[in-house]
Amino acid sequence: MLIADFDFTLPVELIAQEPLENRAESRMLVVNRETGNYADSRFELFANHFGRGDIIVVNNTKVFPARLEGQTETGALVEIFLVSEQSDGLWTALAKPAKRLPNGKIVNFASDLSCEVLDRLEDGKVLVKFNAKGDLYSAIDKYGRTPLPPYIKRDKDLTDYDRERYQTVYASDRGAIAAPTAGLHFSEETFRQLSERGVDTVEITLHVGYGTFEPVRVENIAEHSVSPERFSITNQAADALSSARADGRRIVAIGTTTTRALESAMQHHGKFMAGNDTADITILPGYEFQAIGALLTNFHLPKSSLLVLTTTFGGHRLILDAYQHAVASKYRFYSYGDCMLII
Repeated sequence: MLIADFDFTLPVELIAQEPLENRAESRMLVVNRETGNYADSRFELFANHFGRGDIIVVNNTKVFPARLEGQTETGALVEIFLVSEQSDGLWTALAKPAKRLPNGKIVNFASDLSCEVLDRLEDGKVLVKFNAKGDLYSAIDKYGRTPLPPYIKRDKDLTDYDRERYQTVYASDRGAIAAPTAGLHFSEETFRQLSERGVDTVEITLHVGYGTFEPVRVENIAEHSVSPERFSITNQAADALSSARADGRRIVAIGTTTTRALESAMQHHGKFMAGNDTADITILPGYEFQAIGALLTNFHLPKSSLLVLTTTFGGHRLILDAYQHAVASKYRFYSYGDCMLII
């Protein structure tokens, strides 16, 4: 298939710029793969779709303020967007504008935080080494900004609000440069409702990185590959997931990152194993899902790998028809938008 087969027209006014005051008030489009139907609903009714034996899997990664603004010795303004930590103080980052940062260039963010460009990489990336007076993570937290997606327009002085809202209520393991946005709808009340219905919840960790959102740059999607991302599964989570799968119970993935981690685990080992692993699969049409039986996900960008994954699970024609309905019904799209439950 061609990436053009995953395109749709979205009016710009449907791109959510702010989160709702109440997380659970989002609209939810429920798509039934068996009947081929979809229906309008609300996320506050999410728990009603599940019962005893079902298991909800969430990604507990925590977003950190990865966007840093600084100056070179000559006064040029640059932005360093941290992508992945290679070792202590050594990071791969996106630089803007990259042309101002040759090897050896120093970027100062504050009197107690700077970095040196060690190498120019491809696609605007650089390898930088930080110098901090004190704890580096604390300095990044102090001077960095929440790495909102580019389609959310925000005055840079107003992003402190997003530090709390661009974060799931169960975020605990620092390391993501983007939120696992399907989880943004959850509140403590949601988990209480699920527990009352006998639904178990387990946490895994996949630090959402740049690869998740990297544009598809090929026409034939069979030639596209999503960059690997590290994930971890605890002993408790592995036991719960293995038990559910052995019993034929439904595993419900909250988000595409959770999906990719669980499916990678099955591809690598044929079972859920505790420990650290790499989500290195690219889910394309024809892929047979081995781990998940339902998926909650937000509405994704046209011609994106996330939309490809979603349509592969839900059915290409059904999901794109559902997207057209969502547009016509004025659902809110993308990170701070509404959601879709595929069962």
